[in-house]
Amino acid sequence: MSGTVRTLLPAYAAALESTRELTGPPLFAAELRQIADALPARRAEYATVRRVARACLAELGVPPAVLVRGADGAPRWPHGTVGSLTHCRGYRAAAVARTRDADGLGVDAEPCAPLPARVLAQVTSPVERAHLAELAAARPEVPWCRVLFSAKEAYYKVWYPVMGCWLGFDDAEVEFRPDGVTGTFVVRPVSGGARRVRRADARFDPVATGFPALRGRWAADAGVMVTAIAAPAGSLPRPVRPPDPRPAQAGRTATGTLRWAQ
Repeated sequence: MSGTVRTLLPAYAAALESTRELTGPPLFAAELRQIADALPARRAEYATVRRVARACLAELGVPPAVLVRGADGAPRWPHGTVGSLTHCRGYRAAAVARTRDADGLGVDAEPCAPLPARVLAQVTSPVERAHLAELAAARPEVPWCRVLFSAKEAYYKVWYPVMGCWLGFDDAEVEFRPDGVTGTFVVRPVSGGARRVRRADARFDPVATGFPALRGRWAADAGVMVTAIAAPAGSLPRPVRPPDPRPAQAGRTATGTLRWAQ
C-alpha cells in the first residue's frame, strides 16, 4: 500500500491506499453476507477497501473490526473512531481518526478526467462555473470540474454522519486555491439550491444548520484524482434536525449512483 492520500490529511489521521486488490486477511461473516450476491469485481473492491481500512485502524491501535454498511449505505466505524472509504477504477483508499482528534473525515477518489457536460451542469452553480473557467484558463491541464465534484463528495462524507440528512450538490459551493501539483479548496454550505424540490423538506437551509465551511486538499497522480477533508474535534455542530425521512435519497449523487456504496 502506498500513501498519497496520507499527504492530504493531518498527522492524527491514518490514511492508506492501494492500487491493486488485496487478498488477505479474510472478511468477517457479516461483511461476506453484504456481498454474497455481488459480482466478483465488486466483491474484490469491497474486500480491498476494508483491508485498507483495517490497516488504518491498526495504525491507531484499534483491533480489526467489522465494517459493514448501514441501512443508509454509510459504513459503520468502531466506537471512538471516524473514517471514510473511497474507490474508483484501479484505486482504493481509507482514512480513519479517533474522535478525540476529529469530528469527521471525508476522502474521495475519481478518474482524472473531465466530467460529462450534462453532469457538470447538475453539480455546479453559475458562480462555480465561472470559477472553473478562470482556473481552466490558468491551468488547463487540470480537470477542475472533476476536482470540484470530488471535493463535494468528500464534504458530503463529513456532513452526513453528523447531520443525518441528504445534502444536494447545489447546497454547497467550492472555491479552489491552486498550489502546484497539490492544492487546497474550501467547501461551504449555501442557501437557495435550485433543485431543493427533490428534498422531503423543501424549506431546508444548510446554512441555518450551523455546519461550517471546511478546508480540504487535493492531488492527482497516475490517472486518479483524490480529495480529502478533515474536521478537527469540536469543529462540527450536533445535529439540529431529525434524519431525512427518505433514507434512499441520503446517499445519491447527481448521476443517480450511491455515494456511500463502499
